[in-house]
Amino acid sequence: MILEHIHSPQDVKRLSKEDLPLLAKEIRQFLIEKLSITGGHLSPNLGVVELTLMLHRLFDSPKDKILWDVGHQSYIHKIITGRKEKFDTLRQYKGLSGFPRREESEHDVWETGHSSTSLSAAMGMAIARDLQGKDHHIIAVIGDGAMTGGMALEALNHIGHEQRRLIVILNDNEMSISQNVGAIHQYLGRIRTAAKYQKAKDEMENLLKRIPAIGEGLLRTAERMKDSLKHLLVPGVLFEELGFTYLGPVNGHDFDDLEISIKQAKKLNGPVLLHVITKKGKGYVAAEADSDTWHGLGPYKVESGEVIKQPGPPSYSSIFAKTLIRLAEKDRRIIAITPAMMSGSGLKPFAERFPDRLFDVGIAEQHATTLSAGLAVSGMKPVLSIYSTFLQRAYDQVIHDVCKQNLNVVIAIDRAGLVGADGETHQGVFDIPFLRVVPNLILMMPKDENELQHMIYTALHYEKGPIAFRYPRGNGIGVPLDKDFHEIPIGKWEILNPGADGVILAVGPMVHVAKEVSARFEKEGIGIRVVNARFIKPLDEEMLFSMAQEHLPILTLEESCRYGGFGSAVLEYYVDHALAPHVVNMGIPDRFIGHGSVNQLLEELNLNVQGVMERMREILGVKRKYRRISWERSV
Repeated sequence: MILEHIHSPQDVKRLSKEDLPLLAKEIRQFLIEKLSITGGHLSPNLGVVELTLMLHRLFDSPKDKILWDVGHQSYIHKIITGRKEKFDTLRQYKGLSGFPRREESEHDVWETGHSSTSLSAAMGMAIARDLQGKDHHIIAVIGDGAMTGGMALEALNHIGHEQRRLIVILNDNEMSISQNVGAIHQYLGRIRTAAKYQKAKDEMENLLKRIPAIGEGLLRTAERMKDSLKHLLVPGVLFEELGFTYLGPVNGHDFDDLEISIKQAKKLNGPVLLHVITKKGKGYVAAEADSDTWHGLGPYKVESGEVIKQPGPPSYSSIFAKTLIRLAEKDRRIIAITPAMMSGSGLKPFAERFPDRLFDVGIAEQHATTLSAGLAVSGMKPVLSIYSTFLQRAYDQVIHDVCKQNLNVVIAIDRAGLVGADGETHQGVFDIPFLRVVPNLILMMPKDENELQHMIYTALHYEKGPIAFRYPRGNGIGVPLDKDFHEIPIGKWEILNPGADGVILAVGPMVHVAKEVSARFEKEGIGIRVVNARFIKPLDEEMLFSMAQEHLPILTLEESCRYGGFGSAVLEYYVDHALAPHVVNMGIPDRFIGHGSVNQLLEELNLNVQGVMERMREILGVKRKYRRISWERSV
């Protein structure tokens, strides 16, 4: 076994060329076996084994800076840089991260979980290197899907203008998470069919140089001829027009091709774009056949490729899609928009049912949001389906293009709250604070999958402006689904459990934690009222005022940031109305939350039943004190 002797990039450099294919095979088998237990991003990593080995063989990490865009294709990089023995803990609580992480290794020079950031960061590093008088290489590895992101295109423009020495490796596997779309994708497809261009250009130069006496002169005057050849064989030559030296396409699974091309890129001054063609899922039949499913998944059976699915209720995403289809069958104005998350958002069935009413715009969250606004201003009913953490990237568009114009855009926020194994970059805990401060926007969250379908119905029948609903990743809790939809009164909460000793105002999945806490206190003769605070904005002010008059201590409970979140909104209401009940907020503390199962993270954060019970006991200890206060409503 060669792999058992690989502990650093230096070990890869010492191998003979003949050892590399065997090492690549061993790495693929290692990944297939390890990820069958932990889950993870299998297909992206199987596709970059040879590329990663050659990068570490030809560059000197961490002196040379290798940046991985998105980061879910960095597993081989982790294996090579001394973390192989930790792969049993991949994406597990307190274990190895599924993305580059600076605190994990000096070789992780850039942290990323969202796409299209590597080129901007690489440019910043190149400028710093030059100003500091250093001479190392900077290499950004970016996928063809990420290249459609606005940041990547902005960075390409700047890099081409500055002409600093920087290598961009375009890992073109024709598939990001959902099928790539758009003109950039089509352009790369044309380049793939024109692989003979570079060879033809080199052969022309060599031929002219061999002509005695006049060869060099002919070479200098042949630029127009070469340009004609270029435009004939490579439509657009986008990257060279942007100021890059374009190399490729190169077979990303051929060590010799990679070595020749990377060495050539290292010699060139100015920005270089090396176009590498890889196959996502290479080396594992199941992943090659369905790279979409195998992009990122849980445990599976190695021999059969069968994904191990835990039995349970339908997912929130599937309930969202099924409800949307039912409503779209009756209203042709309903349009679904997603930024490269059609599969993850459960929208494939919608696309099959309404192929002309589903728009996957690629990794372009800002465009998706303003596109939705354009649809709304034209009388359609756009539903923007987007992950919580990806919505962060379109915040200006939510404010400026949707809410300022008070347009009837529906924002379906998937993966809201803790998501688990993907860690800090994917925990959907910031959307409540950044959305509830935006005028005109209504924000709600269901307690279960049945309430979700009614919220979707409510949102699509609300015609007074933008409205958003957020829902968790994973399965529902298994409640029966009502056959018929009904509208939920805007801004009205519901009391689920009575109680006269204290109140828990809970949002989303925390409602069921609150119900269990209430049930346990009831056995002790203590009555805890549970309120499903399903509207985060607007608040149910009538109920808030009533609770203040009852002199009840209040605990707010949310799987979201405590600072600026739902609990903060409750406190703001009481301050604005000069009311002073005892209010305690529980939520996500002021730090980034790492990876692990959702239950493990909730326990760490004291947002499980035991943690909430302990906090409620503390609150109830001051109850009698607050009952002596005389309450008056301020005018």
